[in-house]
Amino acid sequence: MALRLPLTPPSIRPSTSLPCNGKQPIASLSDSKSGCFSSKSLNVTSRRSIGVSGGNRSFKVNSSLEIAGATVGQVTEVNKDTFWPIVNAAGDKTVVLDMYTQWCGPCKVMAPKFQELSEKYLDVIFLKLDCNQDNKPLAKELGIKVVPTFKILKNKMVVKEVTGAKYDDLVHAIDAVRTS
Repeated sequence: MALRLPLTPPSIRPSTSLPCNGKQPIASLSDSKSGCFSSKSLNVTSRRSIGVSGGNRSFKVNSSLEIAGATVGQVTEVNKDTFWPIVNAAGDKTVVLDMYTQWCGPCKVMAPKFQELSEKYLDVIFLKLDCNQDNKPLAKELGIKVVPTFKILKNKMVVKEVTGAKYDDLVHAIDAVRTS
């Protein structure tokens, strides 16, 4: 997943005390760490966090998704309290939600396949929600009728749904939303 980050997001202060010899100050995550870079933004590739080097110093910048609790390349368990913050942090990324129950046989069959999809589609956020009593309000809000149900969201809205253990239908739905 390629991320383009400005060097001065609100949580990172630009360093003004460095002699950068014509280069831009990179950023300062603390008073003891700073560096220089030759452009105003970074174009880096990362699966989880971004490491940036400047001179002999390095920095780590976490994405908003990682801060919200979702990790690219794996399935993240959510509940009624964590689902919407992760979806909001995803912005315009595609989010796929597996709505399941512990007692559902087809759900258990789909779980390892869903994990494989999360490892394949690194530009998609994969979440799973146990539709137990604690999460019943969210399941009801999302309109679940059967398990498993897969909801595909884009820009914080459900745009596709696949009901049942229909792997091929799920893959086609994900591909359609990713390319839209």
